[in-house]
Amino acid sequence: MTSPPLDDSEMARWIAWKQANDAVATAVAREILAASALSVPDFSVLSRVIENGAGRMPQQKLGLMLGWQRARLSRQLSRMADRGLLTREDGPAGRRVIVATDAGRDALAIARPAHARAVRHALLSPAAGDRKTFWTAVQAIADPTRNST
Repeated sequence: MTSPPLDDSEMARWIAWKQANDAVATAVAREILAASALSVPDFSVLSRVIENGAGRMPQQKLGLMLGWQRARLSRQLSRMADRGLLTREDGPAGRRVIVATDAGRDALAIARPAHARAVRHALLSPAAGDRKTFWTAVQAIADPTRNST
């Protein structure tokens, strides 16, 4: 069954959604980079390893948390190791363990407030007018069970 193309109003909403998403993502990336010299992928890796793994995490678990393919994760981790943000160690059963270095912890500590500042400025403040309706819609869109029926 085919759906008709989006009408003008639907297309305008779709474009606005994409532009809003891009604007928030760009603002967050810019703030994090300016404050800490971390990219968004660097920030994503370090925040998972430090905040969810107390500074150590099996590489496989990290990949699952991020939803990244193995090759992408491996390349990202190599770049971060080269910059001294983390190390990779052999863990149980030959599995790799990712360990945040002091430099990685320091960079994340600097990036965290910049991330919060950017999210508040680019997303939360503009959405303050009718918060309940807006966030109810966003949560419905993000619900992974929404399309599983």
